Amino acid sequence: MFSTPKRVVWMVAAWALLMLINYYYVPFFILGIEWLGLCLFFLVATLVQVVRLVKNGKSGWLFRVQKTLLFITLLLLTFYNMPGKLIEKADWAILFNRRMQIVAQVRSGELKPNVSWNGWVCELPYEFPVVSNGGNDIGIARNATGDTVTVSFWVFRNFFDAPSTYFVYTTDTAEIRHIENKIREEPDHNWKLRDNWYRTMGD
Repeated sequence: MFSTPKRVVWMVAAWALLMLINYYYVPFFILGIEWLGLCLFFLVATLVQVVRLVKNGKSGWLFRVQKTLLFITLLLLTFYNMPGKLIEKADWAILFNRRMQIVAQVRSGELKPNVSWNGWVCELPYEFPVVSNGGNDIGIARNATGDTVTVSFWVFRNFFDAPSTYFVYTTDTAEIRHIENKIREEPDHNWKLRDNWYRTMGD
């Protein structure tokens, strides 16, 4: 398995594609199992390469060293979810203008909560581009007087007890204070992206 450079390249390409699919489409309970499986796979693959290096001496030494280093790298990247973090940064930058258009539609009243099962959720009328993970739904909230708006785009949508992650646009000063408190308490998971825009985790 992975006995030629071409097969190794295909394996890396498949892993990268899987990371992209994970970010946009795979639900939480599957991600946990998959993460564990991938980490175990790369750990075993690394140990196998180390054993073969010791056992076979100089025969195919360079390629085995390269594969060992590659498996260690993929293990660490998977363990610390580095691809997900990089994809999130790219997603924020690439789709910023599209999200701003959606915010403008919310502010003008063109987009409103529109599902029967939740008074907060608006199902966007298209599936692509994926501006909000977990179904292209967004969350819309206004204050009591209706003069401020908060629009939440899911980065990671969890349908169970674990917290979800969002890109949040808000002009609501109370919501801004709430988010800024979260930033002070948990800066690793919450931060300001630009004026009125935040990345948050939790409720």
